[in-house]
Amino acid sequence: MARDLGLDEVVEHFTLDDDETALLRNKSGATRLGFTAMLKFLLFKGRFPKGRFELPDDAVAHLGRQVKVADAELGFYDFTGRTAKAHRKEIREATGFHPCTVADAKALAAWLAVHIAQEERRVEQVRAQLLAHCRTERIEPPTAERVARIVDSGIRQADDRLIAAVAGRLHAAPAAALEALVSADTDEEEPAEAAPRTEGTEENTSGPDTDVLSDIKASPGNVSLATALDEITKLEAVRAIGLPPDLFAGIHPKVVTAWRCRAAVESPSHLRTHPQPIRLVLLAALVHQRTCEITDTLVDLLNSIVHKINARAERSSPRSSPSATRRSATRAPSSTRSPRSPWNPRKSWSRTPSTPSSAAPRASPTCCTSTNPGAAATPATRSASSSPPTPATTAPG
Repeated sequence: MARDLGLDEVVEHFTLDDDETALLRNKSGATRLGFTAMLKFLLFKGRFPKGRFELPDDAVAHLGRQVKVADAELGFYDFTGRTAKAHRKEIREATGFHPCTVADAKALAAWLAVHIAQEERRVEQVRAQLLAHCRTERIEPPTAERVARIVDSGIRQADDRLIAAVAGRLHAAPAAALEALVSADTDEEEPAEAAPRTEGTEENTSGPDTDVLSDIKASPGNVSLATALDEITKLEAVRAIGLPPDLFAGIHPKVVTAWRCRAAVESPSHLRTHPQPIRLVLLAALVHQRTCEITDTLVDLLNSIVHKINARAERSSPRSSPSATRRSATRAPSSTRSPRSPWNPRKSWSRTPSTPSSAAPRASPTCCTSTNPGAAATPATRSASSSPPTPATTAPG
């Protein structure tokens, strides 16, 4: 069963007016409700329903209340029978809808080529626009396979129109330079030509010219001066082709990107099989977008090289930095600091035996007593109490 639409959509799309009610004059029961359901579904979706499963329950209940028929009666209506076929014919005459003919298919493809496919290349989006246009023109959409063919035809016609417009803007000199990119004497089959050049690789200037197309497609290597020089050479090569600045004016960027992707994945031998306008436009799209990308890459490389130079300079002279200068200013001079003796674990943990001469006399327990109970005995008091009294001396008479 189809999902319920909700009260707002049901009232908007499944409410009968006076002219539609007049079409029910000689119908009753399931036939009356089935005719009403097919009529309103056609005006809502632009096509007839395939069966009861495509009709929302709330919409059927709303129609049943209007025609005074129980919604369960719709189960007895045959959407593929002779009665339904006669009803579809009557509904077409009343609403102006008609099946899609060959002339309609050609007109729809031409409409897509002019209004939709020149900017939108996604198949699903183009198909949705086609079905909406069919409902506006009162054309019943054909089968899914035929719709897919109409969509492909519209995209192809739009591509042909745009390619003819862009090819007409190319002058003789840029066209000859683009043709030289895919000439038969270019050795594009070697993958080493398109590989990014690493630092330290020497260029062989004595041999033949390198494949410019492979160099244009190649990605940059590591951040180094050699990579920057290679990108500069690549930028000069693409600018030497001399594409007009307004070559892709009025062309949607999505279309230009699609052309560039085709040229990037195809080899020169495959590009040579295309007609000349298609070949020139594909190569021009590749060169146009790669020019912008190489310029951006070159700016990033120069910034990275400058950053590496500054970082290397700071590592080579650490005292020149402000933080190092502040640390050296707060540090004491080496001449004023006393040398620190090396730590000897055996010496620090060894006990020195005491000698009798250097040891202080041990005080007796009685010497520690004092007249003041709160006073503690000092070493001087203990030594004075333990020493014998000194004899008094008399002066000679």
